[in-house]
Amino acid sequence: MKKTVVLGVLFILPLVAYLFFASGVNHFSKLPVLEPQIGDITKFVSPSDSISFKNHITILGFMGSNLAVTKGNIFNINQKIYNYFHGFSDFQMLMLMPNGTQNEVAKTMAELDGLTDTHKWKFIYAEPSKIRSFFKTLNSPYALDAYLHSPQVFIIDKEGGLRGRDDDEEVGKLYGYNSGSVSEINGKMKDDVKVILAEYRLALKKYNDSKTKISE
Repeated sequence: MKKTVVLGVLFILPLVAYLFFASGVNHFSKLPVLEPQIGDITKFVSPSDSISFKNHITILGFMGSNLAVTKGNIFNINQKIYNYFHGFSDFQMLMLMPNGTQNEVAKTMAELDGLTDTHKWKFIYAEPSKIRSFFKTLNSPYALDAYLHSPQVFIIDKEGGLRGRDDDEEVGKLYGYNSGSVSEINGKMKDDVKVILAEYRLALKKYNDSKTKISE
């Protein structure tokens, strides 16, 4: 009798554990879409620049014209997000900056170059009115300051949609992540980037599996 019970437990527990974790993966495998289509970033660049949201998981930021103040935020997301994920081929950092900040950006990147490979940091420069118009397409509760800066950085998917949390325990809908808060970007943001990366890789695996079945 005892032997039967033991064998039953040994068989049933792994099965229960598998079903639990499988249901968890299905439930948490997608990061919510908060805005299905934000502005077209390609309008700010020439076709030869090859900068777009398509086929990329993008961290989008607005660091403004006062880089002496906001440079610390760039270093935060470089250390906690970029360094962790830049090895993924479809990952990129994209900052929309006011015209006239090119020299300051170059200086900041030169400082970062001593710490990491910065080739996936990309910067687009535009007039203030165009930056403000683009920012509004996020439909977020945030606003740009007088320097065209927002501390929030955003996760944009490969279709140009804004991803975030629709049930955050603190704010409800979390549209962006405060780059001035190391704990937030190292916690919530890092977790959410992991989720969206896993989402696309799971979709790719399913696609490849279906192709394999068709070819058999």
